[in-house]
Amino acid sequence: MTLSVGGIVAAAEAQAGFGESEPWLHRNLAALIESLNRDGTLDADGMAAAERNLTARTADRLFGLKWVAEHPAIAAEPIEAPVFLTGLPRSGTTYFQYLFDHDPSFRLIRTWQGIMPQPPPGADPESVTRRKAIEAEIRGKLRPREIEGFAALHLHDADGPEECHAFLEQAYAAAGFFNLYDAPGYFEFLMDELDLAAAYRVHKRQLQLLQWQLPRRRWALKYPNHVITMDAILEVYPEARFAMTHRDPVQVLASIAKMTLSLRQARYAAVDPHRVGRQMLHFIRRHIDRILAFDSGPNASRVTHVDYYRLVAEPAAEMAQAYRGLGLEMPDEVAAAIAAWRRDNPKGARGRNDYALEQFGLSAEETTELFADYSARFAIPSEAEGIRRDR
Repeated sequence: MTLSVGGIVAAAEAQAGFGESEPWLHRNLAALIESLNRDGTLDADGMAAAERNLTARTADRLFGLKWVAEHPAIAAEPIEAPVFLTGLPRSGTTYFQYLFDHDPSFRLIRTWQGIMPQPPPGADPESVTRRKAIEAEIRGKLRPREIEGFAALHLHDADGPEECHAFLEQAYAAAGFFNLYDAPGYFEFLMDELDLAAAYRVHKRQLQLLQWQLPRRRWALKYPNHVITMDAILEVYPEARFAMTHRDPVQVLASIAKMTLSLRQARYAAVDPHRVGRQMLHFIRRHIDRILAFDSGPNASRVTHVDYYRLVAEPAAEMAQAYRGLGLEMPDEVAAAIAAWRRDNPKGARGRNDYALEQFGLSAEETTELFADYSARFAIPSEAEGIRRDR
């Protein structure tokens, strides 16, 4: 089985009942499909799941275009001063997002909205209950095989906050594709050639659809890979601010390699851990390069930096500091809600997530040296030092 742009778009048009009007995005899809067909060895189930997922996300985009065509006011919805929650993958961004979810002044994407973003909930509020009820079933169909230990790998709840990955999938512009698929050619295309501003215009339209006919609230938008696109984000969202978590990159690398191995094992008959390790070393290095480049540029002040270890040890205090960095004040009731949630969700409650660099053919010494510039710039301690310091 091979994938094709024409086949995926035609199937999505049939689902949405609306014709494609953004053909410039097909270049992104073509790059991903070429890499899937050439670089890796997806098994039959994995290839079928990729086709289903890409068709579903394309249909989501076309459904959105259909809504805007029928209701032009959607395109005028302002997305005011959004906060992008980001940081290297596996640096605590999901945990960070869950803390922001305790502040009702923010709007976050919900898990069911990621999988079923249409219809706009403000236009069809009765659909919300139905979509929540079938979210798990749909997610299960899109995942080719159950991922062992997923609950410990990734914080996730049926009606919890969700990241922006699915919305960027609509434009075939999600760096997380490289964690799902052995597609190095696509990742290089994304980093060096893909029009990221065009992708975030699709992202913005999806937020407008979700917000339409509902009270306006500031969006808090989590995705680790936002760090590679911050300049493009500011083109589309000129009022955007960023809150960036920082964790020992040695641990980040070991953890993202473990997650990537697990995700790919659900899609491929055989996965080489050492190949995953080499790819993820490059993946994290390219993320770091983008962080450092933005930090040395004219918009560096738009980022408030968050210490992962303090966030875990004293979440309310570190969140208050993050709020101040964003020019906000954290209400007392939010601090109390965060403290209560932390008591109810202690570390390790969802299982252990054990990983080691050696499994992936990497060494802590080599990795520490390769990422020394990043650690020095943001005064990031080693994992052991950070835990000991804030115990």
